[in-house]
Amino acid sequence: GKPILWHIMKIYSAYGINDFIICAGYKGNVIKEYFVNYFLHNYDVTVDLKKGVVEYHYKEVEPWRVTVVDTGEDTETGGRLRRVREYLEGEELFCLTYGDCLCNANIREEIEFHKKHGKLLTALAPKYTMRYTEWKILENKVEFIGSSIISSSEERGWFCGGFFVVSAQVLDLIEGDATDWNKVIFELNSANQLRAFKHKGFWYSLETLKDKIYLEELWNSGKAPWKVW
Repeated sequence: GKPILWHIMKIYSAYGINDFIICAGYKGNVIKEYFVNYFLHNYDVTVDLKKGVVEYHYKEVEPWRVTVVDTGEDTETGGRLRRVREYLEGEELFCLTYGDCLCNANIREEIEFHKKHGKLLTALAPKYTMRYTEWKILENKVEFIGSSIISSSEERGWFCGGFFVVSAQVLDLIEGDATDWNKVIFELNSANQLRAFKHKGFWYSLETLKDKIYLEELWNSGKAPWKVW
């Protein structure tokens, strides 16, 4: 009954992150409508037709501040980040993730890991699946393997799972709307500015109807692994 964005935001909120910027594109108006009418979607209401007054009945509400930005339907993933730069003014670092991934990683620990290593970008690295490019994580760098062989090696067998921690300087590397975020990741890795935060717990992306059914079954079972709140 809730959009996947809500679930992602609840994960971040569990670690004290409650100020969100959504880089909207296709059907961004639907996302705007959802949050503008958040109380209407999620709580009981009393409508006094004579007085023209709507009363919302809620005991608790998410402490969120949500900015929805129209970043263009055809803008690439990196370009979308560039378009919201003005809303990140004054931030030394921020979290960034895709709108289709769920996990139970400890976001606060990842942020501390990012601050400790001092590089510009940290990416969550779950265990490898056949869907994505394999990563080999060495002590001071990441190697992109691109092979379809799953290794039992501790160094190999990872991939990029989103849930990034980003230093503000990264915004300077995005040239414009046509910049792909993966290109930025490769460039940062080449400059030894990428570190991977290993995650052996739950991670899943919603890409097909089969994925949606699977995640809904987990949620309805009351045992959704990403429910850290």
